[in-house]
Formats: sequence, C-alpha cells, structure tokens
Amino acid sequence: MARSTRGQRRRARAPRRLPRSKRALPAAHFRPVIHLYNPTVAHAPAAAGAAPAAADFEALPAVNPRATVDLLLSLYLCATSVYVLCAVACLAARRPLRAAAAGARPPITLIKPLHGDEPELYVNLLSFCQQDYAAFQVIFGVASGHDAAADIARQVIAACPGVDASLVINDRSIGSNRKISNVANCHEFSKHDLLVIADSDMRAPVDYLQHIANTFSDPDVMAGTCLYRGRAVGGLASWLGAAFINEWFLPSVLVAMKLRPLHFCFGATMAIRRATLQALGGFERLANELADDFRLGDWVAAQYGRVALIPCLVENTVHERSLRTLLKHELRWARTVRSVQPLGYALSFLTYCVPAALALAANIGSTRPVLGVLVVVWAVGLRALVHEMVRICLAPAQPTAYLLSVLRDILCFGVWAMSFFGREVEWQGYAYAVDQQGQLDLKGTIERA
Repeated sequence: MARSTRGQRRRARAPRRLPRSKRALPAAHFRPVIHLYNPTVAHAPAAAGAAPAAADFEALPAVNPRATVDLLLSLYLCATSVYVLCAVACLAARRPLRAAAAGARPPITLIKPLHGDEPELYVNLLSFCQQDYAAFQVIFGVASGHDAAADIARQVIAACPGVDASLVINDRSIGSNRKISNVANCHEFSKHDLLVIADSDMRAPVDYLQHIANTFSDPDVMAGTCLYRGRAVGGLASWLGAAFINEWFLPSVLVAMKLRPLHFCFGATMAIRRATLQALGGFERLANELADDFRLGDWVAAQYGRVALIPCLVENTVHERSLRTLLKHELRWARTVRSVQPLGYALSFLTYCVPAALALAANIGSTRPVLGVLVVVWAVGLRALVHEMVRICLAPAQPTAYLLSVLRDILCFGVWAMSFFGREVEWQGYAYAVDQQGQLDLKGTIERA
C-alpha cells in the first residue's frame, strides 16, 4: 500500500508530457509568419508563453485605388492590343482576291429592295445588271411608284435590254421590317432556285454571280454571304463611316470566323437556295426581325447546312449627310448587333485600343508622363498597323488618313457606350423599339425638318 501511495505522489509531481506535435508554441513563434503578411507592424520581444499582442493582428493596409485603376486599365490595353494583333494576323492570312473560275452556271434570281434616291444609285444598280453570267433575273422592288428609286430602276432596265430585269411596285406589308416586306413582294415573281438579295448601296464586280454559283456547287452549302468594303461619297461623316467598315467591322468578322464557323449573313449579299428558304418558313419568318441578315444565316447554320463565305468583295457606297446621321445609322447598327449577340457585343469594347491608351495615360500622366506618352504612341501605332494591312490586303478605293483612324477608334467606343442607353432605332423614316429578342415594334414616322 505504501508503494502504491508513493507512485501516485510521483505521478502527481510529474505531469504527463504531450506529444511534440500537440505542444503549445509560444506567441513569438508566430511572429515571423504574421510579419510576412503585415510588414508594417513592429514586434517587441515577448516572453515565452506570453499571449500574442493585439497589434500582431492589425488589419492589412488599405488597397490604393489609383494603383488598382492603373492595373485594370493596363489589363484593358493589353487585351485590346492582343485583339488588334490577331486582327492584323487574320488580314495577313486572307487570300488575295482572284477572278472567279469558270464553272457551273445555274440560273440565279437577284432581288434588289430599294427605298429612296441615293448617291450613285444608278451605277450601283447597273453593276448587278452587267454581270458576266449566262442566265440571271434581276427584280427591283419599291413600295411606292412615287419613290425616286423607281425612276432610277426604270433607267437601269432600259439601259440593259438583254437582261431579264423588272420593277415590282407593291406596298403590301408582312411585318415591321419594311425591307423584308419589299423582298417578299419581289420574291413572288422570282423564277430560279438560287436566290440572292443585295442591298441597294452595294456595287458588284462583273464576276459576282459566278463567285456565288461556284460557292453553291458544294451541295452542303445552303446559304452564303460576301464581305464588303466601304467607299465614301461625301464629307467627313462619310469618310468616318467607310473607315469603320474597312478597319473595324471587316477585321472583326475575320477574327470571329477563326473562333467559330460562319453562322450569319450580311445585307451586302444574302444567297440562299429556294428549298432552304421554304423549309425555314419563307421571308415571313424574318418579317419583324431587325437583324434579318444575321437571323437568316444563323437559322440556316443551326438547322439546315453550312453558311459559306463567298470569295468576292463587293463595295458599299457610304453617304452620310452629317455626323448626326452617321451617329443614328451606327447606333441602329450597334443596337442590332446587341440584340442578337448581347455578350459578344458587350465585350466588343476590347477592340478599341486608343480609348484604352488615353484612359491609362490620363491616369498615370501626372506621375509618369513619359510612360503615358509611350502608351498612347503604342496604341496609335497599332491602329496604323491595321490601317496598312487593310490598305495592302483589301485595297480600298479610298484609304483613310492615319489621324482619321485614331479619331474613328474613339468614336467607335462612344457609339458602343451610347448603344446601351435605349432600344430605339430609326430606319428609312420610321421609329422603332427593339425588344430583347431583336423584334421590331413600329412606333411611328419621323418628322423631317
């Protein structure tokens, strides 16, 4: 019994030692770790076993807002630079334009919806009647016999007696999109199984129809479209409009085609097989669509077959009476794209490098002026590079001045931002509201001053 009592006293005097992994560490042991995360805290030596001081857990310093903005703007400029360089690479990789090779010549019906007089309209329409092609039909369409375009169409028909050309005057409406109503009225008189719809402000080379026929010799092709370049007719506003087509719109399409197969058409050329159009639901399905060209290609690609890029470049005659009319035109275009590709359009601000550079330079200019200047020079150089690649690869009739390209980039950003403030558009003298599905709702006519 005495031995047992002595053992109990021994155990009481010597407490049980914990394993090393479970022993409590002194606060001083943690100071180097805390110091790594908060180097501004001064640590006084602490006695072993003392509790950590409250200052050891002091909050991290506040983030510098200006440095954060610098970082975000730098990332923005980097993203725009990557895009511009990709656009340059796509332009450089584009094959040079060649004359259409001789091939099959199926008969083609060409529909030209018209509305009002336009600069060089006679020459534009004449180019579609002077095709080096055997069998084709041309149908001009207007909603009213009093439309100035009707007289010009009659002159073109009289100048081409050997061409199967006619004028359809019909004000029947099948929906809010008056252009598609015009096309549908013309379609009633079409004779051939291959249909081509082209906007009135386009001018085509003589082998235009042969290019289309060659493309549709592939049985998998159900629809096709053409790229186009702008040619200014008029003053500064027209030059800015043409510059957008040549140096922003066209390169963006080439980049988009590298990311996914073509799934849309352009109003410059919408070519489609009659059977495919009927299966789609006819032009009536497009009757209320603002982006009728995009929808046509998108539906065909999703349900019926391939949409092909026809290797022919047509020319768009750009005439803007003023900067105000240019802005209205481009806002309609921007809101059209926004209605059918909301995410892609929202991210399109990444294609404007000059505004990104100006914003970054303004933010860092007071502390690092030389770097701010270099940032702007870099962005202007990128725009100049695109300008030169467009001039070399697409050979526009009127290359834009370098300074105009810089101004145009800033204007592009402004149009992009303004497009988010409202869903109203003006088109051919009418005011419309555009819903989130891209459907048109007619609001009324526009009073002209």
